[in-house]
Amino acid sequence: MEIGIKGSLEITVSEDNSAKTMGSGALDVLATPAMIALMEKTAWTSVQPQLEDGQGTVGISMNITHDAPTPLGMKVRCETELTAIDGRKLTFKVEAFDEKGRIGKGVHERFIIDSEKFQAKANKKLD
Repeated sequence: MEIGIKGSLEITVSEDNSAKTMGSGALDVLATPAMIALMEKTAWTSVQPQLEDGQGTVGISMNITHDAPTPLGMKVRCETELTAIDGRKLTFKVEAFDEKGRIGKGVHERFIIDSEKFQAKANKKLD
């Protein structure tokens, strides 16, 4: 894996990902949690093909701003770039844009894990 890997995904703002529906506000605009989820998905899917079988990544930090509202029906595109690799820690520049310009930006960190071991560790909490 090398620094510089880029990702891009697009969604359309709908009632399902609105602030009103997701409980992060009372308006019919893109919810901040939905924007963050799009940033995470764009980041992890961009590097997944570079990982070994059985590996995945999990989010460990997100430092973003949500700078502008996006109404229902408008498209939102997220772009990510892998900017640093420190052992198993991956750092991404993340940005989101609607049809009128940038609506959010920040830094997202993920950690490379063994998926089976990670799930087993989580499941032990049920014992």
